[in-house]
Amino acid sequence: MRIEDYALIGDMQSAALVGRNGSIDWLCLPRFDSPACFAALLGDASNGSWRLAPSSAWREDGSMATRRAYRDETLILETVWETPTGSVKVTDFMPPRQSNPDLVRIVEGLSGTVEMSTEIRIRFDYGRIVPWVRRVEGNVLAVGGPDSVWLSSPVPLKGGHYRHAATFNVSAGDRLPFVFTWQPSHEAAPELIDPFEQLSETEQLWKQWVSGCTYQGRWREAVVRSLITLKALTYSPTGGIVAAPTTSLPEDLGGTRNWDYRFCWLRDAAMTLDALVGAGYLEEARAWREWLLRAIAGRPEDMQIMYGVAGERRLPELTLGWLPGYEDSAPVRIGNGAATQFQLDVYGEVVNSLYVSRREGLPPSNHAWSLVRRMMEFLETGWQLPDAGLWEVRGPRRHFVHSKIMAWVAVDRVVRVVHELHRTGPVERWAALRDRIHAEVCEKGFDAERGTFTQSYGSRELDASLLMIPIVGFLPPEDPRVRSTIEAIERELMTDGFVLRYPVATENTVDGLPGGEGAFLACSFWLAEARAMVGRRKEAIELFERLLALRNDVGLLAEEYDPRYGRLVGNFPQAFSHVPLIHTAQALSV
Repeated sequence: MRIEDYALIGDMQSAALVGRNGSIDWLCLPRFDSPACFAALLGDASNGSWRLAPSSAWREDGSMATRRAYRDETLILETVWETPTGSVKVTDFMPPRQSNPDLVRIVEGLSGTVEMSTEIRIRFDYGRIVPWVRRVEGNVLAVGGPDSVWLSSPVPLKGGHYRHAATFNVSAGDRLPFVFTWQPSHEAAPELIDPFEQLSETEQLWKQWVSGCTYQGRWREAVVRSLITLKALTYSPTGGIVAAPTTSLPEDLGGTRNWDYRFCWLRDAAMTLDALVGAGYLEEARAWREWLLRAIAGRPEDMQIMYGVAGERRLPELTLGWLPGYEDSAPVRIGNGAATQFQLDVYGEVVNSLYVSRREGLPPSNHAWSLVRRMMEFLETGWQLPDAGLWEVRGPRRHFVHSKIMAWVAVDRVVRVVHELHRTGPVERWAALRDRIHAEVCEKGFDAERGTFTQSYGSRELDASLLMIPIVGFLPPEDPRVRSTIEAIERELMTDGFVLRYPVATENTVDGLPGGEGAFLACSFWLAEARAMVGRRKEAIELFERLLALRNDVGLLAEEYDPRYGRLVGNFPQAFSHVPLIHTAQALSV
């Protein structure tokens, strides 16, 4: 299936992708970054999957559901199939975590009688381990190494050929549940949940959370769905926020730009917090601030750009050779080598997020302020260092203009904290540092001949991150350099009406990687917001609504859109796409 054929369900500790053909092809338990027990997304059914659909859909070889949608403003997925003999609904969800993670599938007859088929192939360790399966008191128990899964249902499942399957009839009014429960293999049998009771509790949990949303603008449906997605990507025990629940979905179909995004990028998480705080969710900001203080505890110069969901620092990048990759896009990677990169911009995103949270009402934290002051000590000299930049390039370090701008943001925000929020610090020295960074960027990062800021000092390439200049307040929207930079990006980085991150070509070795990529969706949202700021509101709305039209049928976005194929590409769903959607909607609703 295409990436956009999947929908997300989750319990704010892990997540699954459910396809329009009724197959769950991705699920990592017990955490977002745990080894997958369903990994067909990066291989085939033999690497782990669970399909549940009318038998007629199986015979038609991949027939998709008639329609599907989330139940109201929740993360409960309802998939409806219309068949010649009747109609049936499959409800998929992951209830709030009890002692163990659960995944529930409920088959409900709507009319007539429908023959259903299901097949489940449990494979631990990303499809590598075929578990030993047996029956215990009527339940199916699969065990392999440290993992075990219990499957409970009134539908009898028959084993054979390393999978369990069943064919059964559902008539109008019937409701038949399947409950899939993971737990460590050394523990005793888990206490099984009541699936119908948990369905009601899950619905109430999401509705109560959404009721706190303060955004009431023109694009509320898109904003709420994005907020729910961001909440689903939050690891509730610690407050960490993952960039996406998947790994190795390609940025270039058939290519090698395949990365593991199941970790907490400080940049992505900080931007996510800005979006949540702007919509009224301060509790998430408090939890993330506590996660941040634990994760980066130590010397500011040792701060990483990403961490595990509990603050882990070692995220070694490995290749899983037994998986062919999504549409043969190899290699499949777990871990992320970019964790060791130096990226200057994260200091700006982190400090800005803490500033915005405080400004919007989060109580002060002396611990957080002490940490920020230590960051300033580092930035007094550290801002002059070359880095790997926002896009985590694997070529040589450079003096990226966006990175310098975000260093300016960090210093600017601490000056504001002193003036607006009454903290103490060497504000005169910080203000002088802010001015020094600003002057250097305007001198070395601006190409006066072409009238545009550039990707790095002395380069001629453009970079879509320069669209952030008015958004973060580095220059006012009416500054002619802002307008001319926007126009240059529109001329040189747009393809089929969408914005590329930067030129990707054999002669441009900036990222040190082969192959091309699609249009990075966040960049196009930034352009829409920047257009609005410079008074081009009609064009901004037109672009924004074009971007909204790229969402799949349940409102989700991947990292990129590839105009060459008319498809979403990259990890899915992607926080870094849904965050600027929210920001742009808020900006256009003013």
